[in-house]
Amino acid sequence: MFKSSVDLARGPHSDLDTEYPTEQSVDSAKALVVGRSQINRVVVSKILEKTGLRPVSLDPEAAVKALQWPIPSTVILDGGPDNEDCNALMAPLMALRNEFGKDAVCVLLLSTKALAVEDLALLPAVDAGVAKPITPEGLMAVLERLRG
Repeated sequence: MFKSSVDLARGPHSDLDTEYPTEQSVDSAKALVVGRSQINRVVVSKILEKTGLRPVSLDPEAAVKALQWPIPSTVILDGGPDNEDCNALMAPLMALRNEFGKDAVCVLLLSTKALAVEDLALLPAVDAGVAKPITPEGLMAVLERLRG
């Protein structure tokens, strides 16, 4: 469903006759890359471009707003040195999963160490972890497994 925006002062044929979605939806081609390190975000974004996804690279503070619309189908969080740089996104990601289903949004955590099953159990918003250093083969293999 779409709602049309019309500038009443100019009439219905103005340039502002743009359509806006009235419902939230998941954009299957959009990927959100979140982290404090701009270098890591650029590297991961380049890898994602090779898979056909459209990455958007943001710091954790700006990423909270980017989860609102359109909702990315893939979110990659760079946990930083202590794996806590993106903790502010965990609650919004869980809310999205509750609304759209667990499979609608794929969430990966880039970690300084390999994550055990017990570690992932403590992070219910995260589907999988990828240990640094990030390689194209490693990241793409995990993405393919999760996205089917």
